[in-house]
Amino acid sequence: MRAPGSSKEIAPKFILRALHHKNYRLFFGGQSISLIGTWMQQIAMSWLVYRLTGSALLLGVVSFSSQIPVFLLASIAGVYVDRWNRHRMLVATQTLSMIQALALAFLTIYGAIQVWQIIALSIAIGVINAFDMPTRQSFIVQIVDQAEDLGNAIALNSFMFNGARLIGPAVAGILIGFLGEGVCFLINGLSYVGIIIALLAIKVPKRKKAEHRSRLWQDLKEGYSYAFGFAPTRYILLQLGLMSFMGMAYSVLMPIFAKDILHGGPQTLGFLMAASGIGALTGSVYLASRQSILGLGRLIAFASFIFGVGIIAFSLSKILIVSLSMMFVTGFGMIVQIASSNTILQSIVEEDKRGRLMSIYTTAIIGMAPIGNLFAGALASRIGAPETLILSGLSCIIGSLFFVMKLPHIRKKVRPIYVKMGIISEVE
Repeated sequence: MRAPGSSKEIAPKFILRALHHKNYRLFFGGQSISLIGTWMQQIAMSWLVYRLTGSALLLGVVSFSSQIPVFLLASIAGVYVDRWNRHRMLVATQTLSMIQALALAFLTIYGAIQVWQIIALSIAIGVINAFDMPTRQSFIVQIVDQAEDLGNAIALNSFMFNGARLIGPAVAGILIGFLGEGVCFLINGLSYVGIIIALLAIKVPKRKKAEHRSRLWQDLKEGYSYAFGFAPTRYILLQLGLMSFMGMAYSVLMPIFAKDILHGGPQTLGFLMAASGIGALTGSVYLASRQSILGLGRLIAFASFIFGVGIIAFSLSKILIVSLSMMFVTGFGMIVQIASSNTILQSIVEEDKRGRLMSIYTTAIIGMAPIGNLFAGALASRIGAPETLILSGLSCIIGSLFFVMKLPHIRKKVRPIYVKMGIISEVE
């Protein structure tokens, strides 16, 4: 997993090569529209909760409600991702997500929204995401015809996600100030039309179904044994879980920093999230321009380290320009770690276990976050938001140092797979 020595490792012409695949172009275009709406809804919801309650704890509770279903259900969903038609599953999950957003918009626009309704609808989208996320991750392989373009497709997915993350919060910050949160929810609901149309236009060959399937719990056990019995997947998943549990709390506590520490409004919140999005977008472009997956292990450790440093520096800042700069660093570190981890996992996983591994990957990123967010919200209400983020950043830095110690062992285990794939030769 060492980075190649050639100076041509990074080349701008490689950035968009996955878009040569028609199915991936359709998916990329539809998802780009939908994700802008998703980010608008996320910002509007956090602002709505804080406006209604003024409670850091309830910010954590709402975030917990939307993410805990992923923790509880994603692994089970992964079994069905390996069994069912992934294409049809995505159409179903996107349709249900649209209904959830429109319900939230209706309640908010007509002034009937209450915190318990926000929590209930957050649980609903969490259940949907538990099936949608591993399905979406596994589906990429079916719409990219050439295996060598898989890493680029994953990086472009990150670019798409963070491009929306850049646009969505900025637009939401403006719309909340002038029209209220309900409009953001409505736009999100309508944005799902794009991805649903794109998915219906995609044509993929049918996957072969196994004639005999074991029981659900046997498949589930097999997935966990596979994921945590192999050192590279085990350490990557543990590192992601640590970042999610301890590091992702910064986004939940962001309204506190925007309003109480930086003395701003929804626009300030939007700018902070947008700065993080720019950093993540920059990281995505960097990863998309790489010609090889070699060297990603080292990048995971480096990205986790600067992610932790960025969080600590942000927590200490009381100046907007400094806070924006640290959000850029945090966003860069976060996406480089996540996308690099995804690329390695997708490259080394056996196809019949892809859905289950991607479900555990989803649990590590999204499923661990609700517990961390609830913990961070409770801790912030006692010791303060800045002190909470300092602890979060230190944990990520310690985790990166542990991962560095394990890199030689990870390289040794991955090498035979890369030789078999033709990524490296026997003599290297």
